[in-house]
Amino acid sequence: MSLPTYPTVSPDAGVHRRVLSENADLMVVSFRFETGAEGKLHKHPHVQSTYVASGRFRFLRDGVPYELAPGDSLVIPGNVEHGCQCLEAGELIDCFTPRRDDFLAVPTP
Repeated sequence: MSLPTYPTVSPDAGVHRRVLSENADLMVVSFRFETGAEGKLHKHPHVQSTYVASGRFRFLRDGVPYELAPGDSLVIPGNVEHGCQCLEAGELIDCFTPRRDDFLAVPTP
């Protein structure tokens, strides 16, 4: 039996997202950022954790800045505005609960 695979999509310039695994209760997602790319400020009802696998990032969570480096992590409660700027190219591994169904939608051209 093989695990499902998911396409890589680019939600913003210099950002590449790929779902790694998911079920209704939890989703694991890889975000690869080029230096200078941004995850624009947004909020959603899901609880999110982010783990810095590589690179350096400046996060803004509910108006408070955080600088994260490899090995650092941050939890973002549901409905809290957040975003990030990539200071040094790298990868974030994010978990969402419940699953982000919008990440499973097929992108339209």
